[in-house]
Amino acid sequence: MQLVSGPWDADQVTRWLEGARIPVRLSVLAPRGPLVVSLWYRFDGDAIWCATRSGAGVVAHVGSDARVGIEVAPDLPPYRGVRGTGRAEVVPERGADTLELLLDRYLDAVNEPLADQLRRNADDEVALRIGSLTLTSWDFSPRMQPQEPAAVLPDLD
Repeated sequence: MQLVSGPWDADQVTRWLEGARIPVRLSVLAPRGPLVVSLWYRFDGDAIWCATRSGAGVVAHVGSDARVGIEVAPDLPPYRGVRGTGRAEVVPERGADTLELLLDRYLDAVNEPLADQLRRNADDEVALRIGSLTLTSWDFSPRMQPQEPAAVLPDLD
C-alpha cells in the first residue's frame, strides 16, 4: 500500500479499511466505459478482498483490464474516507473462504437467513484481490457534524 496524500497516516488508513463496515465502491473499465459496483470487502494489510459470483460482469471486466479505482466512504456527513487505484485479479480458489470471512464481517445473527442463502451458492463464488494499492485519504469531520451510525465506522483518534 502506497499513500499519496491526505490527512491520515498509514496506520489510520489501515484502521479505516479494517474497521469500516461499509461496502467498497469498485470502479472497473467496462466496454462502454467506467462501471462502479459496491461490494463487501476486507482489508488484509496489503490488499482488498471481495467475493462475487463467477458470472458477474465485474469478473469479466477485471479479466480484460485489471486497473480499478476504489473508494471506502460513508454516504452521510462527516465526509471522510479512502480512495485510490489498484490492480484486480480473480482468485477462484479463494471464493468460498473469502465469502465466509465477509459474512462474518458484515452480517449478524439477525441476518442468518441471508448468510445461509449466500453460503448455498458458495461454489459459484470467486474472490477478487485488489492489490498494488495507491491510496489517498480525506476527512472533513473537523468542519461537519456527524450523522452516520457509529457502529459501522472506526474511531481514528
